[in-house]
Amino acid sequence: MRMTQTYQHRSIARPLTTLLGATALVALLGAPAVYAAEVADESETIAAEAAAAAAMQESGSGSTLEDFFIAAMEFSPRIQIAEARRSIGTARKRAATGQLLPQINATANVSENRQEALDRVNQYRGERYALQLRQVLFDWQTFARRSSASMVEEQYEAEYFAELSALLTEVAEMYFEVLQAEDALRSIDSELEATQTQLRQIERMHGMQMVQITDLYDAQARLAAVEAERLNLATEVTLARESLYSASGLAVGDLFTLGDDAQLPQIEGTAMEWVARARQDNHMILAREYAVKAAERRVSERRGAYMPRVSLIAQQQQSNLGFDNQLLNSRTDTGYLALDVTIPLFAGGSNRAAVSEARSQQSIAQNELRQLNLDVSERTRLAYLRLQSTEQQIAAAEKLLEARRVASRARQRGFELGTVTSVDVLDAVRDEFVAERDLQAIRYEHIKMGLYLRRDSGTLTADDLVDISVSLQAPDAE
Repeated sequence: MRMTQTYQHRSIARPLTTLLGATALVALLGAPAVYAAEVADESETIAAEAAAAAAMQESGSGSTLEDFFIAAMEFSPRIQIAEARRSIGTARKRAATGQLLPQINATANVSENRQEALDRVNQYRGERYALQLRQVLFDWQTFARRSSASMVEEQYEAEYFAELSALLTEVAEMYFEVLQAEDALRSIDSELEATQTQLRQIERMHGMQMVQITDLYDAQARLAAVEAERLNLATEVTLARESLYSASGLAVGDLFTLGDDAQLPQIEGTAMEWVARARQDNHMILAREYAVKAAERRVSERRGAYMPRVSLIAQQQQSNLGFDNQLLNSRTDTGYLALDVTIPLFAGGSNRAAVSEARSQQSIAQNELRQLNLDVSERTRLAYLRLQSTEQQIAAAEKLLEARRVASRARQRGFELGTVTSVDVLDAVRDEFVAERDLQAIRYEHIKMGLYLRRDSGTLTADDLVDISVSLQAPDAE
């Protein structure tokens, strides 16, 4: 069965949340332990990152993606709720299975009796002890209830992994939003420095009456605008770091960064292929499919109220009382074996109402599945198209940035020769750094779109997270 194959390693997911590095990422998404060992031995770089992550955990702050993934696993109430729901599903299945097993009951009855007959009063103590075993032979409602509980267990299992996949995607998104904000802040710092340098040059030239006062005012206004923009970007950094902290409960240290030469994840296949994968492997779709099956079993369970119920009863009884609590001369032991058959005849219409309700619940589950299929297909197509668009935009943005840098140098040289104005130079400086920040934003957007696509298609694996993690570089390697 498809779900069994998908979650065959689910038992290792929870215990490994205390580990760090690539091996822990493998465990988080339920990948095979053999693969975890292979990834752990892949390179000394990963081992070094794991050691660094361990040090960060001890200090109470995080720097790598793994740090925040693992912290979020322990911190997120959503994961704890999903874990509890999964436990509920398992418990319900055990409870339903228990109804099919032998039911053994022991009873004891001690009574004080007073009997009057023919002007004679007789008082005595009566005792009755019994041990009964009841085994269900045929009870369609119990059979269907157990089958429904199995489907609900699988539904909660799929919902747990859907929540886990969503959490890891959100944490990765917040991590890259911090990196993007910090990159933008570094870019604006460089722009601020370039603008200050240009202002000092204009001030010197104005002192020698080589430029007009309006050029000086323009440069001062441009510097004020850059300083204001820097304040906005600094606020964005603070907000992004706070969001990452709120999602993981882990203080944000110096993060591993995405270098300019980092290889971005590539996507293969067509949009239709990704939509097909999503319809087959998306965790929420799998959960809704099991919800539909559970609803079908509940309809069958309600219909079972019209069917006879057959049970085998074996009982052993010991008593000193007879009919109508008459005292016997000696204690008796009575054993019997019986077949109990119950045939429902009339229940006042309650059974028909229960079947009607179950059918309506089944219809709701089917339409929820259909709507979810449509939503997931749309999100998958949009993520794929946006991912393709970002690939093209990255190439265009790189060319634009190079052109802006050449133009900025040319404008600066022209200003020194007196062929262009200071406003032209300031515009060129601004355009260069705006192009730089646009390229940074597109690169991070590309990574996030790739995560969305894999999440919605249900194919987000430890490989993807490890690939992204190893592409980052330590803060001191910048």
